[in-house]
Amino acid sequence: MNIANHILCLILICSHSIATKAQQAKPNIIYILADDLGYGDVSCMNEQSKIKTTHIDALAKAGMRFTDAHSNSSVCTPTRYGIMTGRYAWRSKLSNGVTWSYDSSLIEGGRKTVATMLKQQGYATACIGKWHLGLDWGKDNSGNIDLFKPIKRGPTTMGFDYFFGITASLDIPPYVYIRNDRITASLIDTIEAAGGKSFWRKGPIGNDFKHEEVMPKCIEASIEFIEEQAKKEKPFFLYLPLPAPHTPILPTAAYKGKTGTNDYGDFVLMMDDMVEKVIDAVKKAGIEENTMIVFTSDNGCSPSANFKELEQAGHSPSYKYRGAKADIYEGGHRIPFIVKWPNQVRSNSVSDKTISLTDFFATITDLMDQDIDDNTGEDSYSILPLLTGDKKMYKRNDVVHHSIDGSFAIRKGKWKLEFCSGSGGWSYPTPEETESHTLPPVQLYNMKSDISEQHNRSTSRPMVVKKLTTLMQQQIDNGRSNPGKHQQNALPIKLLR
Repeated sequence: MNIANHILCLILICSHSIATKAQQAKPNIIYILADDLGYGDVSCMNEQSKIKTTHIDALAKAGMRFTDAHSNSSVCTPTRYGIMTGRYAWRSKLSNGVTWSYDSSLIEGGRKTVATMLKQQGYATACIGKWHLGLDWGKDNSGNIDLFKPIKRGPTTMGFDYFFGITASLDIPPYVYIRNDRITASLIDTIEAAGGKSFWRKGPIGNDFKHEEVMPKCIEASIEFIEEQAKKEKPFFLYLPLPAPHTPILPTAAYKGKTGTNDYGDFVLMMDDMVEKVIDAVKKAGIEENTMIVFTSDNGCSPSANFKELEQAGHSPSYKYRGAKADIYEGGHRIPFIVKWPNQVRSNSVSDKTISLTDFFATITDLMDQDIDDNTGEDSYSILPLLTGDKKMYKRNDVVHHSIDGSFAIRKGKWKLEFCSGSGGWSYPTPEETESHTLPPVQLYNMKSDISEQHNRSTSRPMVVKKLTTLMQQQIDNGRSNPGKHQQNALPIKLLR
């Protein structure tokens, strides 16, 4: 080998070494999203919890827990849209509610997701679990849904290299597993509806599908993915949206009666053990030090858990907060949020800063040292400064909440203004119940002195109402809540319903 070739060979070896080290420096990222888990269900968030979530607590002890974290909506679909895009879902075509069985994809064509961004940064990406963001199902020649045809717009067109999971909530048909863009079933039957805590709707079901097996199978697939990726130099992103503890509430025999609450509490305990299996897989793979694990929930606990039974057992899924899933009240959207990242996040640390699940997008772009385009992540702020101890660099000053019926609230500092006269959801007073009551059109609560939202200050603090109303309207009109050029919302938005 001549000198020139020898030098070239050394350069190539060094370049490969530098590239490998740069890839290894990028953390693996695992984002675990529980479904309908209340703030008060997690024992490290609520000391009075009758459900001892040992493994989630251990995650918090090894990392940072956030006491003022919020899902960007109080129901499933819009929260998931916000996590993936960094944008409030009420700016999309979905102004209220969730997507249903055969609704088309909610994420707009061409819109960047966390997965597309990480893929561009050299990550292997996988989504395993509950999608619930709409799918463009294949159709036959007559225009009818054909479950056996390829899905045109799903996770694998949104930045994920691999998808294994279910279309929506475990109580919404079709009940089929999807691998990448096709269902895994070879035959389709029909299952009748079930009631109570084991509730699901009537609909088509695949011949390889059993409701009680879905969560364990998703965990198995996640562990396989972790083990495979740990053998490679490439960093990975695993988005793991669990189907639990949402209905159908199906704790297996090993968990029945373990909490002394009811089936819901036992199902939460089962989910906690599933989380432990993922954490254990990371440890066994030898990648714990450079793996960021996020654990959170898409909204508050559902009334399907049977609040009366839980109360009799001394347990409150919403902790001290008013309301539950679907509501504009804190119980609808204040959720557990935990980050473990041994290389960067101080163990057993707590943050009381207000954050939103839309902040994941900006946090990851910040971590990758990437700029966000003006038409991307319009409602996202990086929480990386909070994770790394540089609190002064955290930029979020306010946060917007949204209920199932499309009602808004905005929180800035100690004040929270709700643009409806009731819960905006399923708790008393529901939107229907407010019609028979004489109630103020808006609600203003001091979240420092009245965390349970019992004393409406809207009439005694008109200037606060005016200031927050102006701020909320600006965020609607601007098409964004973070700095940047004006963007267009998909539909006209009315602040007061």
